[in-house]
Order: sequence, then structure tokens, then C-alpha cells
Amino acid sequence: MSATDRDEGHFVDDAPFNPRETKALTPEQERYFQASQWQIMWWKFRRHKLALWSGVILLLFYLCVPFAEVIAPYKPSERDSQYLYAPPQVVRFFHEGSLTTPFVYDLKAEVDMENLRWVYTEDSSTPKHLRFFCRGSTYEFWGLFDASFRLVCAPSDGTFFPLGTDRLGRDQFSGLVYGARLSLTVGLVGVAISIVLGLFFGGIAGYFGGFIDSAIQRLIEIMRSLPELPLWMALSAALPVTWNPVWIYFGITIILGLLDWPGLARAVRSKLLSLREEEYAQAALLMGAKPSRVIRKHLLPGFTSHIIASATLSIPGMILGETALSFLNLGLRRPAVSWGVLLNEAQNISVVTVYPWLMAPIIPIIIVVLAFNFLGDGLRDAADPYK
Repeated sequence: MSATDRDEGHFVDDAPFNPRETKALTPEQERYFQASQWQIMWWKFRRHKLALWSGVILLLFYLCVPFAEVIAPYKPSERDSQYLYAPPQVVRFFHEGSLTTPFVYDLKAEVDMENLRWVYTEDSSTPKHLRFFCRGSTYEFWGLFDASFRLVCAPSDGTFFPLGTDRLGRDQFSGLVYGARLSLTVGLVGVAISIVLGLFFGGIAGYFGGFIDSAIQRLIEIMRSLPELPLWMALSAALPVTWNPVWIYFGITIILGLLDWPGLARAVRSKLLSLREEEYAQAALLMGAKPSRVIRKHLLPGFTSHIIASATLSIPGMILGETALSFLNLGLRRPAVSWGVLLNEAQNISVVTVYPWLMAPIIPIIIVVLAFNFLGDGLRDAADPYK
């Protein structure tokens, strides 16, 4: 080793180079190099704490979809005429300084004739203990069999309205739980339709180009030039009012999916225009692969991260779309229950100022939209684990 190399801190090995010699990998390096792509994606996603907790929150929300009957203490259409516009009942743990099981106080209703409103006061003399893992009113579970098991039930001689009631005495919390079933699934189904159309039209436009590309781009420009909300309203108003809630639900879902695909199609098209000239795509063509296989197997996986991000960011947009249509009485209607249908009760500002708990559906909407945005950021980063 020369003096110059020693001064600069370099080490020069005088031994001859052996190309067959391999250096031992550390356990961490060996674990990384032997992992599959999905394992690497999961490791990177776990480091994005905000996205990870957003996924947990969304999972809890989506548990309301299959188990709404078990979670909600009442049926969404169950009414109590003695508790119209009842305020939320606070769950308490201390009565007269002593710790006890969760309970609520009874509400006593009076009519304020001067202001023409219901006024409720709590009767703190006797606590009404909540029942857990109990049997309540009978419901039809998944349309298969009758059941009555619930996670929490009202006291046997009292009521339990954790988010208050509406003008007909219907429990707001039960409505939110049942409403998640429609509001959350409308985004998933709508995005599935949007992704299929976006990948199809964007794929053929970006791969073939020419006249096909020009025709699809003109169609996309026409659709994107139309105002979105008025178009939603016009198409929703065209649905027959005689349809039952199930058909209305599918109609709204298809409308949202059909109007959301142009953005994804344009992104897919621009990416395929660059990827189709790559050597691996040309090699697949020379080996006799069909264009559909080249697009599906070689080109589309190259921007999976963008597809994932677009899907997760489109879901909250569709949830907001359904909420807006139902709020304006152009989407789902009673007896169907969604967060937009519940917000329809809060159209009158004078009612909101007197009974502010009618705005409760806004809270889960905000939480779900933010959670999907954070989750989309985490999935977009994790889908490119080698960057």
C-alpha cells in the first residue's frame, strides 16, 4: 500500500481478483433478498405509521358492513315517539362518587311552548345500566336467519341514544352504523367499475395510439368538460322513483363509476405510451405475445403504485358524491339508510341550531375521507419497494 493511499484512508487489496468468490451476506440482507415483492411492500408499508393507523381505522369502519345488526342497539327504522329530538345520552361510570358499570340517566321530556321545541332533562336519581353481549330486538342476519344477539343493548327499563334521535325518534347511532353499509360499499363498487373502464380504455389508447387514441381522448375531453355535480344530479334524477332502494343503490353506484374513469384512463394512457417502447415490451412482442398479454402482464404492473393510489383516492370522492346526492334528496331515500340520507334531516339550518346532533354523520365522513387519503399515500410508496 502506498503512502498516498494510507493518508487518504483508502485500502487497496493486492490479492488477485477471483470472480467466483462471494461475500457472506448478513441475516438482514439475506432476508431482504429472499423476500417476495409482497413481503417487501408490507415491510415498507409498516414504516408509514399514519397510513397503517388509517388502515386500522378503515377496517373498524368496514366491520359495520357485515355486522351492522350486531353493533347497532336498535334497528334503523325503529321509532320511539316519546323521545323526539332527544339529545345524546352520556355513558357514565361514576354515580354519586362510586365507580360502577357503564350506565346512562333517564331523559324526561317537556315541551317548551314559548320556543316550540322539546326540552329534555336528566333524571340522575337512578342509573340505568347498559347490557353487553345481550339479546335485543329480532333481526334477520344477512337475510339468512333470525337472530337477536347484540354487543350492547339499552337498559331493560330505559333507553340508550348515544348520539340522540331525529324528528321521528330514531336512534342516530344505529342509523350511522347501518348507513356505513351503503356509504362505504358504494365507493368500493364504484371504484371497481371505474378501474375496469379506466384500464381498458387507457390501455388500448396508450398501446395502439393513432385513431383509437384520438377517439378515446376526445371522448375523455367531452366527459371532463361537463360539470360533475350537475351531471350526477341529472342522471340520479332520471332514475325512476318507483324503484326499490336496492335498484336505486346500484343505479347510483353505476353512475358514479361511469363518470369517474376518464382521469385514470388518461394516466394509464400516458404511462403506456412510454412503457411500450421499453426493451422488455418489444422482446415480448418479438416472442409472439399478443397485445392483450403484453398490456396485462408486462405494462400494467409497471405502474401498480399509481393504480393503487388512484383507487384509494377515488373511493372518498365517490362516498362524498353519494352523500351529496342523498343530502339533496336525489340519491338514496328512506327506507334505505346512508350517511347522506341521515344528513338530509339536517337541511334546515334552524333545526341544526336547535338540535346539533343531527350533524353527527359529518364526523364519520370526515374520518373516512382523511383515512383513505393517508392510506393511499402509504400504499403508493409501498407499491414501489425498490425505490
